[in-house]
Amino acid sequence: METEHIKCLIIGSGPAGYTAAIYAARAGLNPVMYTGMNPGGQLTQTTEVENFPGYPNGILGPDMMEDFRAQAIRFGTDIRFGYVSAVNFDNELHQVTIDNKTTVTADTVIISTGASAKWLGLESEARYNGFGVSGCAVCDGYFFRGQNVALVGAGDTAAEEATYLAKLVNKVYMLVRRDEFRASKAMIDRVRNTPNIEILYNTEVLEVLGDGVNVTGLSLLNNLTQRPLEIVVTGLFVAIGHQPNTGIFRGTLDMDETGYIKTIPGTTHTNIPGVFCAGDAQDHIYRQAITAAGTGCMAALDAERYLAAREASATGITKTESLVN
Repeated sequence: METEHIKCLIIGSGPAGYTAAIYAARAGLNPVMYTGMNPGGQLTQTTEVENFPGYPNGILGPDMMEDFRAQAIRFGTDIRFGYVSAVNFDNELHQVTIDNKTTVTADTVIISTGASAKWLGLESEARYNGFGVSGCAVCDGYFFRGQNVALVGAGDTAAEEATYLAKLVNKVYMLVRRDEFRASKAMIDRVRNTPNIEILYNTEVLEVLGDGVNVTGLSLLNNLTQRPLEIVVTGLFVAIGHQPNTGIFRGTLDMDETGYIKTIPGTTHTNIPGVFCAGDAQDHIYRQAITAAGTGCMAALDAERYLAAREASATGITKTESLVN
């Protein structure tokens, strides 16, 4: 059976993948997208999105991803449900295995597999996810204006999110499992100098409390004294890190120590020619839908230019010659 060949293969959906698909399709690259096991990415698990341009009244995350998908299809993207189980980027023709059974080859590959927030692992946390439990203060803090919230975490990201929330809410309980932060001194000082942040050291969440619809409080435990405590909050922000969904590329693509794929600054090029990366799989700083979409656009443009340069090289036409002619 002949192996299917694809000019532009997009691995993963979400804002980065769908935006790459829109640009690649309009450029005539005939993109094929494999969505992964969670089509649409993290936004399909959120409720209201109010900070993406073009939606003045806000939009539900799943609805926005459906809009992205429809636009990609409109321009001819072939969207398929499936996940990548193996890759071989040793040759110019990139080989990718889908669902452990189907092999395709691709001239260019755009990786947009995203990242997943790390969670506490509580059943009640999952039950109220999107209804008071959030993994992104910048995304959802606006909905808790004037309320009391809690945030779990002790690193720089947690400290940054706590101070961000403090500008919007009445009070932030910052829950630190140990007796010290992991954040830098500058960030610790910023937290300690913010009057409406109360730090609870040696504290972990036992249960997220709610009324069946929304979060109403937290059941906590001081793991030093073993003393239980309940606090009244309407939101819980979990800031214990993100895990990029890049395990399948380990050993093939250059990554940092936490698994984010490295790209050449100012581009989406990876260390493998013809392989590009967009969105949260390569961005551990911003992690926003709008920045993911922006890098999706960049990846499609980079792929288009890569193919044009390769074609010109194969035909022996230099850029200067093509301009003269």
